[in-house]
Amino acid sequence: MVADLHCHSKISDGSLSIRELAAAAKRLGIQALAIADHDTVDGIEEALKECVKQGIKSISAIEISGYDYKRNRKAHILGYLMDEPERIGDACKFMLEQRQQASRWAVEQIIQEGYPISWELVEGLSKGSTNVYKQHIMHGLMTLGYAVSIQDDLYKKLFAKPGDGMSGGIAYREIEYIDAAAAVKTIKEAGGIAVLAHPAGYKNLELIPELVEAGLDGLEAWHPSHDEIEVKKIMDLAEKYDLILTGGSDFHGMYEDKANPLGSRCINEEWLERLYLLK
Repeated sequence: MVADLHCHSKISDGSLSIRELAAAAKRLGIQALAIADHDTVDGIEEALKECVKQGIKSISAIEISGYDYKRNRKAHILGYLMDEPERIGDACKFMLEQRQQASRWAVEQIIQEGYPISWELVEGLSKGSTNVYKQHIMHGLMTLGYAVSIQDDLYKKLFAKPGDGMSGGIAYREIEYIDAAAAVKTIKEAGGIAVLAHPAGYKNLELIPELVEAGLDGLEAWHPSHDEIEVKKIMDLAEKYDLILTGGSDFHGMYEDKANPLGSRCINEEWLERLYLLK
């Protein structure tokens, strides 16, 4: 266990603070940590400070909520070691604004459905985050006794995406995301390293050649959504396109029902060195 290059804090949709994440990483023997919060770089300086306190390396990171509009599916892009992270933050502002509007609308729909939730409740639970996320809304419903976990059946009823002839959840609302190739270019323009997150989990393998043309540097191979066959396929694609490999737990704390503890997916020292060699 050397480096977990993918986890989330309270600044986006994780349940732990940056301080708590750094302390947990130290306890687990993780030597380097990348807190890749969604669409924001607000926590980079705090992550550096807290990791230094714990004697571990902090790797500046972001996860941009990109989209593959050609194939109509999400395609998240991880950015590492940016020279000018504020440039990426500026490029993501429109998504943060849309997400907040969508969350407020979702709470209104849930209230109309008869649940005694309030915007004030979920806003309080999201304190410290750049947005109210679906996880905060579900947390509110859990505190009111309507759900037992973040992603139980009620989550599907409220937030399921429409498709395959099925109608969407009553609180589901589309927002506009940045094009995945544009996200790669934005990271590169900020002096960062661009990596396609969980490419098998999000069915993004066909997108890889297009992202390589945009300047993609790597693929996230080791992720909780990938089995051994998928990891091998990603490794083969990385070799084909001369890309580095990364990995991480995608840890969200209590805001993720799946069993993916911090440090459950890590990269070794060799792959960490290859990341730094791109700088």
